[in-house]
Amino acid sequence: MNILIIGDVVGSPGRSIMKRALPRVFRRWDIDYCIANVENAAGGFGVTKEVCDEILDMGVDCMTSGNHIWDKKEILGVVDLIPQLLRPLNYPREQPGRGSYVGRGKDSKVPVATLNLSGRVFMNGAMDDPFALALLEVGRLGKDTPIIIVEMHAGAT
Repeated sequence: MNILIIGDVVGSPGRSIMKRALPRVFRRWDIDYCIANVENAAGGFGVTKEVCDEILDMGVDCMTSGNHIWDKKEILGVVDLIPQLLRPLNYPREQPGRGSYVGRGKDSKVPVATLNLSGRVFMNGAMDDPFALALLEVGRLGKDTPIIIVEMHAGAT
């Protein structure tokens, strides 16, 4: 299985490059599943439903994020309506959205799970331990698929 993972998509220039390049990349590398970090895809900070729809229409299967996910406040009201859009799992449970997603690429027979986590060093806000939550979530996701991609959005490694 060929999985393409795209780092930060930044604003309309990043989306424009993706729109032009992804069809060729998908064909050349026979991509089965695509994940993109979209937390800066709307004007360089945050994401909107319209931007998510645009990116999904390009063939991206799952969208991850990080500390800029809420920069465009309108996403708060719709994040629960976009299952492919993840916010870090270790954010407070009261926040909308989800931290993992199981999906299938267009021709894939095997589902792919994506888990989105955030580090806590140099990041604002109260967050749970990403490693403890990851162990629990990987165990849960492993019941649905043997393929689990973990995206760790962190300010330090």
